[in-house]
Amino acid sequence: MSGYLDRIGAGSILASPSVLDYDHLPEELVGRDDIKQELASKFTAIASPEGASRAVITGPVGSGKTVLAKTFCRDLVRHLAGKRNIQIAHVNCRNASTSMRVAQRILHQLDPGHPDRGLSMGELLLSLRKMLRHSSTHLVVVLDEVDHMLRRSGDELLYQLLRIDEDQQGTGTLSLILISQEQVLDVLETAVLSKFGITNHVRIPPYTLDGLKAIVRQRAETALVPGTWSDSIMTLLAEKAAPSGDARMVIELLSSAVERCEYRQDEHSERKISIEDVHAFNNNLALDTSAHLEQVDELPPSVMLALLAMCRRLKTQETMTMGDVEGLYAVVCEEYEQKAKSHTTLWKYVKAIEVAGLIESRVATVPGGRGRTTHLSMPHYLPADLASRLELLLPKRLR
Repeated sequence: MSGYLDRIGAGSILASPSVLDYDHLPEELVGRDDIKQELASKFTAIASPEGASRAVITGPVGSGKTVLAKTFCRDLVRHLAGKRNIQIAHVNCRNASTSMRVAQRILHQLDPGHPDRGLSMGELLLSLRKMLRHSSTHLVVVLDEVDHMLRRSGDELLYQLLRIDEDQQGTGTLSLILISQEQVLDVLETAVLSKFGITNHVRIPPYTLDGLKAIVRQRAETALVPGTWSDSIMTLLAEKAAPSGDARMVIELLSSAVERCEYRQDEHSERKISIEDVHAFNNNLALDTSAHLEQVDELPPSVMLALLAMCRRLKTQETMTMGDVEGLYAVVCEEYEQKAKSHTTLWKYVKAIEVAGLIESRVATVPGGRGRTTHLSMPHYLPADLASRLELLLPKRLR
């Protein structure tokens, strides 16, 4: 009865499912070297016994704001171990959207048994001061999606946290990191902004293609069974997510491809992610390419021949070169009894196909370092589907 469940947990492809979770914290944050350096520069004072630092991190969805803050705080604790007792309190202000709830969450992370009812904001902050002083702890508070708290409660809690050392001997009790999609410095009152510092802003852009490649390869190396994926498949996934620049998208695409590969496993299947797995339709992730195939209908027949040549190769390979295109194009022209065009004209056809969004190109160095070559791929369409439509259209268009 339950034999269909045998594949669950079989691990033919996926060895460590948790690595494909959004919340997985990698040992090293890849694709953000410059941003890590910039954030570290904002925290130079924290190495001093009474130093404190501040930063606000902003960027679009999927740009890695939260994972940047978490990996930075983890690495900071390791770096200063033995020099300074640092603790981290990370609060998601979407879940705790009032200043009172945020203050309670901060205290609970330091003392899980601390009461969260019947205390005023002043009493909560007083408890926090005493706790940090008695333990000689420097606390780094990370307020994720802080704009939710600011909209509901304003910035009074930020002001109080920034003034936590007032009326006490010594300084450097607390550092603060704010995370938001929005530029929250613009909405802070002058008193808060003057203490926070307008130069402590770290802006994160969307991920580049190279950054997405680094992320998806890192996840594959730690999550998948060795030998079940190829570097070119990871590049195809990165190219598929590149228009969004969203790390979550490339991780989700990898997870979807793995799921599809696991689904089709039997005694005859190759235990390796294929092009078809990458393009498997998913309502939440990818274009339903069957509904967009009509995009090729408006191409001139001569361009269709070149596209068909590429589709036939990209059915089985992730990328191809212009040399591959020329060889296959000649075969397709012979098949349809058409005269093959020159190299220059064929190159124009390929660029027209790229402008139409059907393929993508990237230039890479030839192995051995001699010259550069163009690699073509089809990250947003299933080549077999396009080939079938072209084979249906071409006999009519060439009459």
